[in-house]
Amino acid sequence: MRVRILYHDHCFDGAASAAYFTRFVENKFYPGAEFAYTGMAHKASQLFEPALFDGDVNAIVDFKYSDDPRLTWWFDHHQSAFLTPEDAQHFRTDTSGKKMFDPSFRSCTGYIAAMARQHFSFEAADLEELVAWADIVDGALYKDSQEAVDLSSPATQLTLVIEGSKGSGTVQKIIGMMRHMKLAEITADPDIRAVYQPLYERHLQSIDLIRKRASFDGGVVFFDLVADGVDGYNKFIPYYLHPQSVYTVSVSTSSFRTKVSVGSNPWVKEPLKFNLASICERYGGGGHPKVGAISFEIGAVEQARQAAREIAAELRG
Repeated sequence: MRVRILYHDHCFDGAASAAYFTRFVENKFYPGAEFAYTGMAHKASQLFEPALFDGDVNAIVDFKYSDDPRLTWWFDHHQSAFLTPEDAQHFRTDTSGKKMFDPSFRSCTGYIAAMARQHFSFEAADLEELVAWADIVDGALYKDSQEAVDLSSPATQLTLVIEGSKGSGTVQKIIGMMRHMKLAEITADPDIRAVYQPLYERHLQSIDLIRKRASFDGGVVFFDLVADGVDGYNKFIPYYLHPQSVYTVSVSTSSFRTKVSVGSNPWVKEPLKFNLASICERYGGGGHPKVGAISFEIGAVEQARQAAREIAAELRG
């Protein structure tokens, strides 16, 4: 039997969700199955190609819903989980008991663990560390911005590798390791260290670059990295550089999209006034109430910049 798992690529929670889900269904439903993984990225024209669902069993974790009849399992915790109202209605009429959604959970990994325990009497005590760190990383529960930016823990180092490595090969190697290994053991692996070291050097450079590019006005950090060719950065750097900030808005580009990122300072004292997922949804994006993003087509730089300027102005207001 072949189990195909579609997961949110280049995301710690996405990888951890795939690893935990594999352990769960391998134990309870498909012992001896072959597991295959496909990393999914948010794009301007998000579609689930039919060829993606090529398993005897197909699952999506930590990513948007599909109404494809071949989809067996689905777990997600994003406010913006459905591409269309019809998808949401399709989910609501599902009676399989294998498609679950709850945006109140900090991480999809934690959600899968809770549902596996509650509905299927499955627990993996050796993966408690993985679940705890998925909550910290995806829920931005670091004690301060320095912990998030210094990368002194195995989990933060692994997050850098997962978010910064090219292609899906390294992430899928990590998924396989996460199924049974401690995070410190994974980061100590020579292949993972070899990927980590140049990414760490680039991380240090990105701190200096954002320091140069960022403006801070009305509680909002704003910067544009399109001309610098930077397609990703540690999202806590703006709050590390501007501790008084409440929100951050940035523009970047990659090989498959132009991206506007919108976030909020996890350590800010006052209650947040805006739901960032709802703001991003107006531009075709989405996310969580405290962090969101919008994907534009490759080359749609001015459209992305205009959206970013509008959002930054709204947040300053």
